[in-house]
Amino acid sequence: MIRNHRAVTVLQATQESPTLARLADMAMESSARLKSLETLIPRALRPAIKAGPIDGPVWCLLLDNNAVAAKVRQLLPAMEAHLRSKGWEVNSIRLKVQMTPTAIR
Repeated sequence: MIRNHRAVTVLQATQESPTLARLADMAMESSARLKSLETLIPRALRPAIKAGPIDGPVWCLLLDNNAVAAKVRQLLPAMEAHLRSKGWEVNSIRLKVQMTPTAIR
């Protein structure tokens, strides 16, 4: 069997694989959701919040620390209502604090 080793771009790889294409679509949708919430999030908190995975009607936000999580928890009802008004099926938003290697000691 002769293999043709050729370099492909990430875009080509996602287009040729249904699994990767679905993963890329979900990542883009998650980013779009976070972008649509930008006006609801205080400017100082925006860099500390990342778009996370979508699992059906549950969406996850990845947060830098517990202080950000406490503030975002207060915003959740408005965020969920906003996303539903934009047509996304979101029953709940899960918050996950990500520990950085420097924070773990």
